[in-house]
Amino acid sequence: MARIAGIDIPREKRVVISLTYIYGIGKTTAQKVLKEAGVSEDTRVRDLTEDELAKIRKAIDEYTIEGDLRREVSLNIKRLIEIGSYRGLRHRRGLPVRGQNTKNNSRTRKGPRRTMANKKK
Repeated sequence: MARIAGIDIPREKRVVISLTYIYGIGKTTAQKVLKEAGVSEDTRVRDLTEDELAKIRKAIDEYTIEGDLRREVSLNIKRLIEIGSYRGLRHRRGLPVRGQNTKNNSRTRKGPRRTMANKKK
């Protein structure tokens, strides 16, 4: 496995897909990184030379990824909660933040259904 930004990326996959295993890098960003580094998207990770890996690492250094990005996101959420904004309140209560309907949906945010005991009479 090749290590980029402290993450072991899969050897058998194409480089463009393997880079998406890094938090903060999606497919579009991976394509930009490979274009900057001058590496073909169709190349498998196992076929990369050390020189190409170094170019990819250098191109990725320009982006905020992994720990720094996670910290930044959590601090942004913490700030919203502290200032008491609507979005902050939704984060605090564990409800959808972006205006989704909550009557029937949003099970991911709300968690499993809690049923009342002895409701049927």
